[in-house]
Amino acid sequence: MSDSDPRHLFGHEAEERAAAFLTEQGYRILERNLRTRLGEVDIVAMDGDTLVFVEVRSRRDASAVHPAATVNRRKQRQVVRVAMLYCQKHTVRDTMIRFDVVAVLGERGPIELIRNAFEAGR
Repeated sequence: MSDSDPRHLFGHEAEERAAAFLTEQGYRILERNLRTRLGEVDIVAMDGDTLVFVEVRSRRDASAVHPAATVNRRKQRQVVRVAMLYCQKHTVRDTMIRFDVVAVLGERGPIELIRNAFEAGR
């Protein structure tokens, strides 16, 4: 998929909106589009003392499947593996870790934050 592909552009805009929304909610963004050999995480942030790995999902049409419903077990496992690698690389210890999902509905539609959307080992 090229950078000029409408789906790619929409996804990029959704990630921009999600990052701005999280910042408004008090999150401190540490990394965006973290890519590793094990996969990718859209946003790594701190919410107070909690390290949060955020998956951003978007849909143009609100009548389609809710974006958060598309974070299946396979994707959850991938995000958890990337999080573990990140924690090893950055020597993260004694820090609470959480997995959130941000759902972006439409180009100008609502943004929904789902805290603790899934857990490691589930």
